Amino acid sequence: MRLITLVLAALLLLIQIPLWVKGGWPRVGDLEAQVASARKHSEELKARNAKLDSEVRDLRDGKGAVEERARFELGMIKQNEIFIQILGANGQPKEMATPLPPPKPEDKQGAARPAR
Repeated sequence: MRLITLVLAALLLLIQIPLWVKGGWPRVGDLEAQVASARKHSEELKARNAKLDSEVRDLRDGKGAVEERARFELGMIKQNEIFIQILGANGQPKEMATPLPPPKPEDKQGAARPAR
């Protein structure tokens, strides 16, 4: 009786070896890592899509987004605005310059032309 029990236990261990070593649990770990990577990539794409959707809605509905793009991407300014560009230590313009509000009528000291 004892011999049969030992033989059955040995056969059970032999059956389990592929599960533990070759395919089963290591494969599960690899698949879980792939799923986590795919979820992270999916979240990044969802965030990008939400941002693009927001921009599309802004461009369709309001003039604010169009004005912002014209200012920062094309360098346009409004009439009676003064554009000041600050150069860095290397002589190159800084990333973004903010335009000043239009001068008040009582503060006129001469005609100022926008600089590009």
